[in-house]
Amino acid sequence: MTTRAKVVSIVGARPQFIKLAPLSRFLGRVCEHIIVHTGQHYDFNMSDIFFKHLKIPHADINLKIGGQSHGAMTGKMLLALEKYLVKVRPALVLVYGDTNTTLAGALAAAKLAIPVGHIEAGMRSFISDMPEEINRRLTDHLAALLFCCTTTAKRNLAREGIKKNLILSGDLMYELLADAQKIIAGNRPFLKEHGLKEKDYIYLTVHRAANVDRKENLAALMSIIEAQDGPVIFPVHPRTAARLKQYGLAGKFYRLKNLVATEPLGYLESLTAAKFARAVLTDSGGLQKEALFLGTPVLTLRQETEWVETLKKGNHLVGLDGEKIDWLLKRKLRVKKINYIINRQKPSAVIVATIGKFLKTLKRTGSCDAG
Repeated sequence: MTTRAKVVSIVGARPQFIKLAPLSRFLGRVCEHIIVHTGQHYDFNMSDIFFKHLKIPHADINLKIGGQSHGAMTGKMLLALEKYLVKVRPALVLVYGDTNTTLAGALAAAKLAIPVGHIEAGMRSFISDMPEEINRRLTDHLAALLFCCTTTAKRNLAREGIKKNLILSGDLMYELLADAQKIIAGNRPFLKEHGLKEKDYIYLTVHRAANVDRKENLAALMSIIEAQDGPVIFPVHPRTAARLKQYGLAGKFYRLKNLVATEPLGYLESLTAAKFARAVLTDSGGLQKEALFLGTPVLTLRQETEWVETLKKGNHLVGLDGEKIDWLLKRKLRVKKINYIINRQKPSAVIVATIGKFLKTLKRTGSCDAG
């Protein structure tokens, strides 16, 4: 009996669960697929609910490392992941996106001479002190397989001297969303539950350090909410909730008359909120794309985006500029169709086929240690 090569997916945050979901359905065709959850997102609504709703297989292990500073979190993950990978000895480690989990997984594997595949490689904001930018740059320079969502991502890598094993795969987030379209369209009870009417409210999400770790920025956010004519539904990220309390703004914030504050939403609930909103205001990378795919204009609460292609599709960079936001919301904003298929293949098909070929190459050269 031939032992199948092991591939370990290391995930820990909401966007990574979304990318893993469509891939986990097919990876078992070419390998023994193992899922490791670092615990970076540990709240039920930020973690467990995604595994349940997206039908992702249970993680083989949860390291339960979260809620700490960047350095502490990354260091503890690195130590725990190294120990686990030595035990399992996979042929390939897959990391996703740009979180502390991504970097810790790539470092742990690279230090053990285990090849790394980076899903969503080559994305750049060109903001050198942004934690996500640091994570994605370092990970790309450690990776053996670089799966790029866009041609822009491939060009970014080439400019940095990374020119081998660049695979234009398309975007797994779009693939999953396309499969869920009918469910989202039929989820109107969500609107009734929160007292919302179709195209009569704003969907807002904020969590990035640059926006929530400063009192003046949270105050600006409150002014933006107050300025809206209709309801603003806002699932409060744990980080944002903690900063509101820390700066003494929580009481005033939760008393805003047009604010519909909720716990973090599950995947399908978030997409429902985005689809039926008049517009989405967010600093999330993933939600920028998801909203546009659903046909909803996006105002990104940042001065830059990794997803530069979206700026031609209906995404507008506004930072926390209330006047600019008001001006845009009074206009008839348009969204253009986004295509996620590459050469008539879904992203999951491209990625799985590439991994299958890579594992066969390792086996022929004797480099594939299946444990």
